[in-house]
Amino acid sequence: MELTETLAMTPTAAVSGWYFAHPESKYFGLGKISMDQLTDYANRKGKTKAEMERWLSPNLH
Repeated sequence: MELTETLAMTPTAAVSGWYFAHPESKYFGLGKISMDQLTDYANRKGKTKAEMERWLSPNLH
């Protein structure tokens, strides 16, 4: 078992966790991250914009 570059577990069959549910729970998706949000987040985390783009690329607008 190992982690990929994006910190996913491989093989996927190795993934486990605790799941909690409630009958009134609601699930939602997040919108895409804009460049101004990415820049702000990188500044607050003390990371470069390029590094944050690499980590958040699937969620960028």
